[in-house]
This record gives sequence, structure tokens and C-alpha cells, in this order.
Amino acid sequence: MARTLAGIDIGNGSIRAAEIADAGGRKTPVLTHYAEITVPEGAVVGGEVREPNTVAAAVRSLWSLGGFTTKDVVLGIGGERVLARDFTVRRAPLAQIRDSLQFEARDVLPMALADAVLDFYPKSEGTSEQGPVVKGLLIAAPKDVVLGNVRAVQGAGLKATDVDLIPFALTRSLVTRAGITSTVAVVDIGAETTTTLVVSDGVVQFVRIVHTGGNTVTAEVLKELDSDPATAESIKRELGLRVTDAESADGRQAVEVIAGVVRGQLAAIRNTIAYYQNSHPDDPVTRVLLTGGGAHLKGLATALGELTRLPVEHVDVLAAVKLGHRIEKAGLAGDPRHMAVAVGLALGSAA
Repeated sequence: MARTLAGIDIGNGSIRAAEIADAGGRKTPVLTHYAEITVPEGAVVGGEVREPNTVAAAVRSLWSLGGFTTKDVVLGIGGERVLARDFTVRRAPLAQIRDSLQFEARDVLPMALADAVLDFYPKSEGTSEQGPVVKGLLIAAPKDVVLGNVRAVQGAGLKATDVDLIPFALTRSLVTRAGITSTVAVVDIGAETTTTLVVSDGVVQFVRIVHTGGNTVTAEVLKELDSDPATAESIKRELGLRVTDAESADGRQAVEVIAGVVRGQLAAIRNTIAYYQNSHPDDPVTRVLLTGGGAHLKGLATALGELTRLPVEHVDVLAAVKLGHRIEKAGLAGDPRHMAVAVGLALGSAA
């Protein structure tokens, strides 16, 4: 019998969940349920659950809203406190490598081992002076962040069967299932963070998570134009980087403010891609795949393409799955631009 899983993406302003049947099968997985719900400000900060009772109540409401049938869920972990760095270990079975991380990674972590949850994601094999090795990514997440998110969903009556790194979920939903075999950069611009990862033939090669996103732009508009939050968000969405859409001096000033913030964000993305390309001259990035709510700022894709000199395209997460009869009949209860993480988590852990 095919296993049914739900992925839960706990963000600062909202929680999104996707339920998928045949997540581990050979056929195209079926998205049977999807829903999203807002959470009060401060309940989740930087992807970390600060108010577990509030989040648990929101998840219970989400499960009722979406009509989800499974209680088995995969949680996504991201944010600037999560570390992903290149790491090489002696060749061994993956289970043995993971068991040895508490000794192997002792001297490279910026946090105490007792406070971290560790994992290893293999990329390739090679040979060193000491013998055969496995090259990969060392993943380290603060234990309090992981446990806080797990306890919140448990408080909603669900079972956390796995915890997965958000970049791996993005890769699964946007690259692997889509059959993209070249080397690409995936850029997810969320409310509070921007995640840039390089994926080569479906394997994550490099990850960088920075603490800036769509809310950073809104906050700067709010401050510089002495506006209110709703108006600042509306100005950002209506104008973006398109000065030609600004019909007044205030509008042109708003575009200048937005551009000032976005230039820094795009420079960080460009520098991440350039760092990878300089380190891997034989494996050039061929294009940039954009996702996340913040990625749809007017003019952003064009500006990023000019800066990186690479083709930039928005990607459709629904290309990785089929829509179930229930969703086709009732309509998708959510914005597809925000679905990539939840869908990728439900497709199953690759870490």
C-alpha cells in the first residue's frame, strides 16, 4: 500500500501543509490535499516556534480546513541558525557516517554538540591521502529549534515522522521531480529568509541561507515613507522595481527605497552563485529558478538576470505532482507560489 505523508512548512506569518499519496512510488505523486493558514505575529520567528500552543492550535485548524487524512508529517527546518557546509569523511555506510558525526564534526561547529541535531548529505566519493572518502554537506540545526517545531505539531495530535532541511525539499519539488539534469541555482525568497542552493544533476552541492526577505523590503518602505504596514505592503506589490509604474513623486521615491534593499539581496544571491562557479569551473550554473512569495516582486527576475548574466525563470511546483480529484473539483486552496517547501517535504526525505 502506498504511503501517504503530509509536509508542513512553518513560516513566520503562515503555516502551509501538503498531503501527497504515492510519495515513494515510481508513478507521479498525487497532491490530494493542500491548505495554508495565517499565524499571529510573534508565534513563529525565523522559522522557530516561539508560542507552541498558538502554533498547535493553528495546525489543528489547518488540518480541519484542508481535510487532511494523514497524521504522519514531515517538518521543514531552515533559517539562519541552520548550518550546511562542505564536509569530507572516511568512506563508510551512511548510517555509520551519521553515527560518527558527533566525533568527526566536533571541531567545526559554531555550537555545542549537545545543543545540535546533526546529519550528513553525501554528494560524491573520492580518495585522499588517508584513503577512500565521501564528500558531502554537514547539516547542523539547533536542537531547541527542531524540538520546538516537533512539539508544536505533536500538540496538534500529529506524528512527526521526519525532519528535513528546507533546501532539500525545494530540490525535490522543483528540480528532481521536474527532471532537470543540468546545474542550476534555486532561489527561494520568503518573508524573512532567502535561500540559495546550487543543484547539479539533482544533487545539492551548495546551500546558503541569509536573513533577508520580502518583509525586509516592506519594513524599509514603512520606515522611509512613514507609512502603515498594510500600505507599505501594497506599495511594494504594486510598484516593485518598476519606476515606470510610479505616477507620482512619492511612488518614485518608493521604488528607489525598494530598489535600495533589493540590490543588496540580489548581490548576495549573485555572490553565492559566483562563489560556487569559481570553486567549480567545470560545472557552470546554467540558469536560476525562482520561487517563494518574495520572488514575484515586479522587475526582480529581470534585475537578477542582468546581474548574474544567467536565464532566470519562475518555476511551477505543480509540475512535480498530479492534482487529486478533490483538489481539481474544489480548487486549490492556496497560492502555488508558496507551495514548494510543503510539497517537497511531503515527497519524502532525501537527507
